[in-house]
Amino acid sequence: MLRVVLDTNVFVAAGFNRNSHAARIIDGLGGEGWTLVWNRTTRAETRAVLRGIPPLSWEWFAPVFRPEDEYRGPTDPSAYERVPDAADREFAALAAAAGAIVVTNDDHLLGAREALDVRVLTPREFIRDFGAAD
Repeated sequence: MLRVVLDTNVFVAAGFNRNSHAARIIDGLGGEGWTLVWNRTTRAETRAVLRGIPPLSWEWFAPVFRPEDEYRGPTDPSAYERVPDAADREFAALAAAAGAIVVTNDDHLLGAREALDVRVLTPREFIRDFGAAD
C-alpha cells in the first residue's frame, strides 16, 4: 500500500473541481492501493481550512481520515526549515516519519523539493506516476 500525505490544498482543489487530479487521488484512497497518512496536526489544519471556505465541506472529506491510518509517532518539522512556510513543514515531516509521499500544489513545498529527503509531487505528477481509475 502506497502511503501519501495530502496537503490541505489538495482537498481544496478536489472540492472545487471533482474532475481534477486532486479529486482522483482522494477518490482512489484505499481502492487504488493508496493510504492517506495523517496526524492530529495535519487533520486539524485540513479541517480548519475546509470549514473556512463556505462552498467546501469538512464532512465530505472526513471519512478519508481513517483512524487506522493515523500516524501517532513523533515528527520533526524543524528538520524542514528549507520550506519557507512553517505550517507546510509538518506535512513534510509527517511524510518523512511515516515513509510517505507528499502530494501538494503548494509553491513552498514544491520549490524546496529537490533539497528535501521526502518525495514531493503535484497531483498531476502523482497520477502520472501511480495512475488512477477514470
